[in-house]
Amino acid sequence: MKTVNISHPLPAGIIAENAGPQIAALGQFDGVHQGHQSVIRSAVKLAQAKGVPAAVVTFHPHPKDVMKKGNYEGNLTPLQEKQELLAAMGVDILYVVDFNESFSQLSPKAFVDGMLLALEIQTAIVGFDFRFGHKGEGDAEMLRALGAGKMNVEIIPPFELEGQKVSSSSIRKALQAGELAEANRLLGHAYRLRGVVIDGDKRGRTIGFPTANLRLEDKYVVPAKGVYAVRSLVEGAWLSGVMNMGVKPTFQDGVTAPSYEVHLLDFDRDIYGQNLTVELISYIRPERKFPSIQELIAQIQADADTARRILESSK
Repeated sequence: MKTVNISHPLPAGIIAENAGPQIAALGQFDGVHQGHQSVIRSAVKLAQAKGVPAAVVTFHPHPKDVMKKGNYEGNLTPLQEKQELLAAMGVDILYVVDFNESFSQLSPKAFVDGMLLALEIQTAIVGFDFRFGHKGEGDAEMLRALGAGKMNVEIIPPFELEGQKVSSSSIRKALQAGELAEANRLLGHAYRLRGVVIDGDKRGRTIGFPTANLRLEDKYVVPAKGVYAVRSLVEGAWLSGVMNMGVKPTFQDGVTAPSYEVHLLDFDRDIYGQNLTVELISYIRPERKFPSIQELIAQIQADADTARRILESSK
């Protein structure tokens, strides 16, 4: 998949290099959840039938982050994660639109004429609730009207699971409530965190459970504090582990920023400075304070055993 960073107005070079018949799914697609997948797969299927590239047009940074509005608490899928998921779905071109204050003022017509039609998008495929242009005044029907005679528009209906509409907001709420199974069900894949392994206080090693302490690479939606069964991509291999995400109340008070500590099962190599991708597979329990180090150690061992059972059964 080719990634093309674009901004308005489109430079002549970008148009020359990328314009041509193509089918494009338009949207923020934060999470690339099952609803988003229905839109993107429609674009890929149509593009393959017509023998043209399948494209996705998305926006970065997240508009809610730029405009400081609404309930933005971070990304479900930062850009790198989104790129990997889209590539796996068969997308040929990812257009990443620079969303800034100036772009937020753009009229729906200017967006369609200056970007979509300039790139010769034959068909734009959008979800039923797609909004665009200044103050979100453009919707799917306006997109159809603005493209009349030049660009077809297909509108994909809501995607539902057991009568529930799948949405990024419902996934955020599920993660924050500790309902990981529900979040992963709506996503259609395991929720992931990615970061670099940094030096910690090394307390885990002294009690027999060394951990990889992560500094997250992006602003993520933070799940509920607690202990999770996880799989971690380490040096090209997926390894089983258990992650504590929280403030370590047994050892410290007054801390509000969570830490991310991953104990990899049956692993004891130095991976400081390496990047780690962590898939959250199952929520084991909430974080709590223990009256003694011995009780904490016993609970960590029980958590590791629980994680091992869960991960073995989910293979």
